[in-house]
Amino acid sequence: MIDKKEKETAYNTSAGTDERQPQQKFVNNIIANSAESVNTKPLDTISMTELYDTVYPSKKPLIDGMLYSGLYMFVGAPKTGKSFAMEQIGYHISKGLDLWGRKVIRGKVLYLALEDDHRRIQGRLYRMFDDEASDDFFFAVKSDMLSKGLEYQLTDFIKKHKDTSLIIIDTLQKVREISNDNFSYAKDYDVISSLKKIADDNNICIVLVHHTRKQESSDAFDGISGTNGLFGAADGAFVLHKDKRTEKNAILDISGRDIQEQRLHLHKNEKCIWELVEEEVDTFEEPTDEVIIQAVAFVNQNDGFWSGTATEFANSMNIEVQPNQLTRKLNCNANILESKYCIKYSNKRKKEGTFIFFEKLD
Repeated sequence: MIDKKEKETAYNTSAGTDERQPQQKFVNNIIANSAESVNTKPLDTISMTELYDTVYPSKKPLIDGMLYSGLYMFVGAPKTGKSFAMEQIGYHISKGLDLWGRKVIRGKVLYLALEDDHRRIQGRLYRMFDDEASDDFFFAVKSDMLSKGLEYQLTDFIKKHKDTSLIIIDTLQKVREISNDNFSYAKDYDVISSLKKIADDNNICIVLVHHTRKQESSDAFDGISGTNGLFGAADGAFVLHKDKRTEKNAILDISGRDIQEQRLHLHKNEKCIWELVEEEVDTFEEPTDEVIIQAVAFVNQNDGFWSGTATEFANSMNIEVQPNQLTRKLNCNANILESKYCIKYSNKRKKEGTFIFFEKLD
């Protein structure tokens, strides 16, 4: 029979069992060393105060209220008119022509028409726009695939055409690498992220043309073929759909991070140009800060230009607000000032204080 003292002795660590302790330390060292071996860097953080003290540039508009710099998807079933719609959007941007009642900012456009040939492209364009050609609308019918040269080809085009605004890739399937996990969430997310990085780094818009899945869904965006990684990584998506393939009428649903939810009712005319019949737009608009409204009125009264310290600006408007609070309000509403009121705002810190600048845009 083993007494209490012997039990305690039996369970005490011995010379043999003590080997576990050094082993545990060894594992911890491996973890520490592995972190160093992959050059792990500390998190790059920013405080809320620093955020408020920074002016971030606005998203570059291509089509007002509809298309901005970033990565978007244009999705629809086969033969619904996606290519006609893309060529119409590309043509209008390359010429700076308003589209569906919206202001368009002119820029160069590259269209990778990877399911077409030059003859077919020529026929579609001539049918749509007659002989009114555009020097700023470029086409390619062949390209490399993602991770096998496409990224270089796109950045090379952008370098050679500094005022590039839009790149259209028709279709996504033509440039993505085919593998066993081609439709995994991670793979889809990586595909979008690699192209989004090019768009963000160059402040341009990239539109990926893609197909919808066959099964119907009550939400148009749930019909995007592939996993949620595609829509989740994109800045927005357009879904073109019809009740019947032969119909001339279609609905274009639009959703994105920087745009309001909207639905456009379109009609394809005899020239295969999509015409706007009716639009439904989410009318909710966040109320503008009263100080911002007063600032806009003051700048407009001064011929659309003003510069000086935040203290001078507050005194000129005769408002009771601390200079640092005023600056933060302006910083956080810089995008609204530019997109809604066409006033570009910036600031610069000097010894005398923070100088702020306003300029009315054309």
